[in-house]
Amino acid sequence: MVPERETLRERTPTGATAASRPRTARLDQPGVPKHRFLPEYDPEAFGRMSERIARFLGTGRFLVWMTAAIVLWVAWNSLAPRDLRFDEYPFIFLTLMLSLQASYAAPLILLAQNRQDDRDRVNLEQDRKQNERSIADTEYLTREIAALRIGLGEVATRDWIRSELQDTIKELEERHNGHRHDPVVFPAERPRGRDADDR
Repeated sequence: MVPERETLRERTPTGATAASRPRTARLDQPGVPKHRFLPEYDPEAFGRMSERIARFLGTGRFLVWMTAAIVLWVAWNSLAPRDLRFDEYPFIFLTLMLSLQASYAAPLILLAQNRQDDRDRVNLEQDRKQNERSIADTEYLTREIAALRIGLGEVATRDWIRSELQDTIKELEERHNGHRHDPVVFPAERPRGRDADDR
């Protein structure tokens, strides 16, 4: 009887949710890579590249190169022989190239600005935490200084000890001056010769 029960337990799942739960991959084994149709890229590397391009687009060097390229384009398509011209007077191809450059430059600049905003947000958060730590340290030091002032209020200072010693000296001098007329408690020393006579 006992072996039959064990086989029944092995066959049927226990618990209310065990039967309805889908079988998942094991966590101690690497998963099967999924096939993706879109190419994968590193967002950090793409962001760095967009920042470099946006930085270059905002320089005077880019303006000089862009102006030189447009002047050469217009000069070649205006002054070269007709057989060698590739873009006639309305310069439609030049307009297309400039619009393509602008359509790619705008998102790259926005991506670079977003990355800069993220960095600024992180820096502001770090500055806020640093300010909170500085405020906490300042409050701690303020409490310590107040405790030291309270403690120093109970400590004897040099001036207080000096004044107490002066009061004590005055009191001793007054006692000494007040007992000067009293009889001498201890007799003065007698000369040695009289001691010899007493024998």
